[in-house]
Amino acid sequence: MDISVMLKALGEPTRLTIYQQLLARKHCVRSLSKKLGITESAVSQHMKVLREAGLVYGERYGYHIHYLPKQEALDELSAAFAHMKAQSVALCRDPRVCQCEFRREVMK
Repeated sequence: MDISVMLKALGEPTRLTIYQQLLARKHCVRSLSKKLGITESAVSQHMKVLREAGLVYGERYGYHIHYLPKQEALDELSAAFAHMKAQSVALCRDPRVCQCEFRREVMK
């Protein structure tokens, strides 16, 4: 899965809200539509983007599809953010030290 595609999908406020709702429990399009006050068509379009980004999947219950977050996607996002955090923690933050490659070349 591509982290940038997942983040782009979640970058839209309505999709982020939908995803947060799915983290609490399964929802069908109608349920999300009523909960968020938007049309079922709009929810369906948002769900398509979330599915294509690999963030959610659906389980069929009769005529309805109930959506859930993909655990693998959450694990991948968590790992990516944990890696970024580790890099940030290891970063030299001393304001007297310049780590710019350009500056090193000029100083030679």
